[in-house]
Amino acid sequence: MHESSPENTTIRILLVDDHPLVLEGISARLESEPGIQVIGQASNGQEALALAAEMNPDVVLMDISMPVMNGLEAAEHFHNDQPDVRVLILSMHENREYIVKMIQSGAAGYVLKDVSSDELLRAIQTVYQGGTYFSAGASEALFSEFGHSDQPDKADTGLTKREETVLKLIAEGQVNKEIARTLNISVRTVETHRQNIKQKLNIQTAAGLTKYALEHNLISL
Repeated sequence: MHESSPENTTIRILLVDDHPLVLEGISARLESEPGIQVIGQASNGQEALALAAEMNPDVVLMDISMPVMNGLEAAEHFHNDQPDVRVLILSMHENREYIVKMIQSGAAGYVLKDVSSDELLRAIQTVYQGGTYFSAGASEALFSEFGHSDQPDKADTGLTKREETVLKLIAEGQVNKEIARTLNISVRTVETHRQNIKQKLNIQTAAGLTKYALEHNLISL
């Protein structure tokens, strides 16, 4: 997992979509950005897994609905077989069930295809740095059912109040520097909280922590 992104680092991207025009358009936009390199394109999950094993991308930007192997199946394979690869979903589907399934499959982020190219770049940079990212439409669909009076009480996580706050910010896609600014604490303190959370919950990835926060009703927007 990439915890930081030096200024001279190039993020290597694999694009996966079964629509050639979509691939061409996204590729052209990303290639115009310094620090971004599109190293390959695939039209389904099976092709993506084979190319990723050969080319070792940092981030796989992938659709869900594809022939042969869809994005959900591919995300599960990446999570199990190539865990260092960060999977960012780019989809037209804003159904909460899709988004939750993708998180459970190990995806690091989910953005809708109506986002601006600037936001797509932010999402890529965030997941590359080890965070999670949900575009506004995806967040609204994902979290809309949380925080209402008919929801169950929060589970007893064994975390301190500050650790629960840090966990929420991780689940909302913030990386260590952003959490430090939000809470007005040092990055080193955030790293300590993050490590304690991982040890207490026995979860090592940001995607896993996000899944835990969702399942235990720790997030409300």
